[in-house]
Amino acid sequence: MDHGKPPAAGLSSVVVLSAVLLACAAAVLQPHDLLYDHAVRAFYNSDYEETVRAMEGALRSHSQLRSTKVRCRLRCQDQHPFDGTFSDLRFFDVVLRRSACLDKCMEDKVGAQSLHKVSEDVVQDFTRRIPYNFLQLAYQKLKQPEKAAAAAHTYFQANPEHVEMGQNLEQYKDLEGVREQHFVDREVRPHQRSFMDAVRLYDKEDYEGAISLFEEALVEYFKADVACRALCQGPQKFEDHDHLSYRYSLLEVVSDHFTQVLHCEHECVRDLATRPGRLSPMENYLPLHYDYLQFAYFKVDRLEEALQSALTYLLFHDGEEFMTENVDFYREVLGQDGEPREDAARYLRRHKQELELLLIGSQIMGADFTEANYWSSTGGRNDLNRIPSSTDGWMEYVPISGKKIAAPQQLKEGGPLVFEGVQLVQNSGDLNGTQRVLLDHIISEQDCAELRSLAQTVTMAGDGYKGRTSPHTPNEKFEGATVLKTLQYGYEGRVPMKSARLFYNVSERARRIIESYFMLNSTLHFSYTHLVCRTAITGQQDHRNDLSHPIHADNCLLDPDAHECWKEPPAYTYRDYSALLYLNGDFDGGEFIFTEIDAKTVTASVKPKCGRMVGFSSGGENPHGVKAVTSGQRCAVALWFTLDPLFRELERLQADEVIQALDTQSVLSQSFSINPRDEL
Repeated sequence: MDHGKPPAAGLSSVVVLSAVLLACAAAVLQPHDLLYDHAVRAFYNSDYEETVRAMEGALRSHSQLRSTKVRCRLRCQDQHPFDGTFSDLRFFDVVLRRSACLDKCMEDKVGAQSLHKVSEDVVQDFTRRIPYNFLQLAYQKLKQPEKAAAAAHTYFQANPEHVEMGQNLEQYKDLEGVREQHFVDREVRPHQRSFMDAVRLYDKEDYEGAISLFEEALVEYFKADVACRALCQGPQKFEDHDHLSYRYSLLEVVSDHFTQVLHCEHECVRDLATRPGRLSPMENYLPLHYDYLQFAYFKVDRLEEALQSALTYLLFHDGEEFMTENVDFYREVLGQDGEPREDAARYLRRHKQELELLLIGSQIMGADFTEANYWSSTGGRNDLNRIPSSTDGWMEYVPISGKKIAAPQQLKEGGPLVFEGVQLVQNSGDLNGTQRVLLDHIISEQDCAELRSLAQTVTMAGDGYKGRTSPHTPNEKFEGATVLKTLQYGYEGRVPMKSARLFYNVSERARRIIESYFMLNSTLHFSYTHLVCRTAITGQQDHRNDLSHPIHADNCLLDPDAHECWKEPPAYTYRDYSALLYLNGDFDGGEFIFTEIDAKTVTASVKPKCGRMVGFSSGGENPHGVKAVTSGQRCAVALWFTLDPLFRELERLQADEVIQALDTQSVLSQSFSINPRDEL
């Protein structure tokens, strides 16, 4: 869906809305993608009342569609269970009856399901809470600051790296009529809200209140788990198969589909523990409820419940020393034993059975599967309370965490710049950080122009971003190309080989400068190299408050709330240094910024221009991002480096072979079967 172009001036919002209503007249529930599209168009036509009406409707429709899917799938599952004598016919009987039940249930509630099939772009927009960005701006225009504050707060929870939205929220706090209770997360998940509220009461030593909310959080967690699993029963993506030529047997098809559904259900443990806008789940999330509860029950002298909670915790972490000692203490005082909670025991039994089936299914599909146990870390209560012990009655509770905190490289800087003409503009001190440098005249104006011309031919939308045309913001188009792809284009005669080699040589030049300036004692290897351009999409720049590239760190997961950067997957933990070599400055916006670890406080800003390069170590000491490109196109060579040769970029090694073959006038390796053109 393209939001970049508002409707023609003569086309009124009423006409557009009429078309929407006619398109879904037979539906009980209006499709949220049509309402969303209509709201965006109304926004760009400055019809803010219609924007609010349609956008709120889109959010309601999205929510109702989700809840309807859950209710219908669970209802049909209950009405047509797999029980009694099991046979092939019984299996198909249940499957067909469930399918018929589901179709009828859904159509009764939302109308024809075909009307509610939305694009992946719309799915991503709702996941990233983009509608709330439009809402806060529209409510702002309508002079309804309390509603604007709620929308802004909701958006910011999933996009905490957006500096401008954080500033907007600070401004809302100073407006007359806006109070603290207006800053609500309209999309908050009940189980996470109850848990966080319980932790706050616990920290205030209100143990009775905390117990009530922790118990409520557990009830909501298991309800959310049921809903998450029900939603997994929808269509699956057979990423390694072409549906049109899928010619497997019945059992193979069923096995493949079931394995993917099962994997989705198994990952609900991650989904339920992940806060909006975060990449990683909260560690030890579900077991931590029982840890808090066992201590809170102890503090209010309800030792039977404390024992039960402690035993439940040990279901997840069998034999963990501090909890085992607590259990011994409770047993000694009570003079009796207890049992863990059955709902948690049942939950874990199913989780283990899923794992066994997933291992079988993944082997059948020929896919690798590694169990990611989000309970295996020892993340604990972050307090200094003392907990009971069966030895001397007391022992100090020590907060524990299995995460590795990314630390800056303990390395020097200020080494020679290797190449004549390269100019040091700012060092770490000037840039208010550590392991940072800004350099000019890395390449000439002529080289910049040649690389930009190259980019217009070889870069493709989404290349390097898993095919996504706007991986960081829907308001800009991203296009990229790798060194190897560029050399391949040169061999095919689609670009001058001289230009392709320039890209290769410039990246090598940048690597040598970074290696020398930071005075590294070992070779710096390429981890990834990318010629990338960001282009502002016309018609989508008014009212922008997002970033071109959100604040992040290159080798760890930035957690602004905790003021930490966790060096763990899916971060590229092996990256050690990063560099950006700019090819132009004739665009608006697009400044590179460093921030504090809070992802809000800007410590340095760099305006791109031809031949300018910013280099820095890749860890949590250097959070950074890119401000919105609001007009024109911003092009750069992005480079990431590693000190570990095991993580050298494979494409770079192949590119090295191509260059070596060219230099020795030998034939290209078998991966390139096309003969070189006259450009050589």
